[in-house]
Amino acid sequence: MNAKTVLPAVGMTAVSMVLTLAVVVMWLGTAMPWPVALVVGLGIDGGWLATLAYERRLAAQGDHSTPVTAVGWSFGLIATGVLIAHALTEESAGAWLAVAWLPIAAKALWLVHGLWERTALTGEALDAIQGIQQEARDEAAVARARLRAEASTEETRLTAVTQAGARVAHVQARTANALSRAWSTLESAREGEDTGRALTSVTTRVTPGVTPRWELPVWGPTEPVSAFALESAGALTDDALDALVDRIRHSKTPALSYREMASRFRTAGHSASEVRLRAAWKRVA
Repeated sequence: MNAKTVLPAVGMTAVSMVLTLAVVVMWLGTAMPWPVALVVGLGIDGGWLATLAYERRLAAQGDHSTPVTAVGWSFGLIATGVLIAHALTEESAGAWLAVAWLPIAAKALWLVHGLWERTALTGEALDAIQGIQQEARDEAAVARARLRAEASTEETRLTAVTQAGARVAHVQARTANALSRAWSTLESAREGEDTGRALTSVTTRVTPGVTPRWELPVWGPTEPVSAFALESAGALTDDALDALVDRIRHSKTPALSYREMASRFRTAGHSASEVRLRAAWKRVA
């Protein structure tokens, strides 16, 4: 894996050193003997290689030296300065300036390689990290599926309760309508003249001189049943629900499971939605 970063750094270093040596020999060779120019070029490249080798040795030991790094960057800046100065004295300055950045680029590549080495992990560590990430993704997916299932269950339950309440209200309305018509019929019959004579002819034989009054049955308004009447009574707060769940859970030793607690909760006559009951169980357990 180190070859991905070390090979570009080595290649860029070699190119920049050859280019620096060639430029120094060509440029300074016109003003001084070429052996002297060659020594100057080799000095720049040698200083670069020496500091680079020492930096790599410290990196292999897990150490770092700021002065050595500063000296290495100084040699890189000197080589870049030589290339820029040579480019400014040539007629085709653009072509030389295009390659003047190679020493700085080589130092930057070695910096990237050092960062790669300091942050590299073994295969076992990478496998462990991938396993942890996959486990976290699995848990998140399961949690999302559970929330969607609970929401769908609650929606179905509310729909069933609403429909049941609507059916009860419809039956009450029809019953009230039928009773109202029957009451109107009885009222008409009681107020009729023929009805009074018929009752008088019947009752006088049983009790002479008495004509009882035919009273209508009691009839009053009714209260419609709300769609959520099943939940309106006995609503518990979260704290009260938590205390009740905790008391039922620890009513036996060992503590009851959620299914057993929920069964005893319903049997005792308490009322709470499945979502609130499960949330209370999670809070106390």
